[in-house]
Amino acid sequence: MTQTAKANSRILEAVHETADDLHRLGFIDKCKMREFDVLCLRPVPVYDSSSIRALRERCQISQAVLANLLNTSLSTVQKWEIGDKKPSGPSLKLLNLIDRKGLELLL
Repeated sequence: MTQTAKANSRILEAVHETADDLHRLGFIDKCKMREFDVLCLRPVPVYDSSSIRALRERCQISQAVLANLLNTSLSTVQKWEIGDKKPSGPSLKLLNLIDRKGLELLL
């Protein structure tokens, strides 16, 4: 990450924290807070079949174990890895957390 990107992320982090405080105090409504969430928080990256397989192999776990950790079925993980389906919602977020923070986060 470049110096500018780091500075921008710190600024956006501070803006989001301030907006969150104002929301808790009742100065910002829920709709406006959602706008701040979209503007300030980093989007979750998309994981394709090869990146899911690479993540699983890096963590040294089987498809069944990954399915259990993500609270999904083995067939779903298999379909992700062959490219028939793509993860979304909570599964996508959990994959991103495992990728960034490590498997220990969920154990």
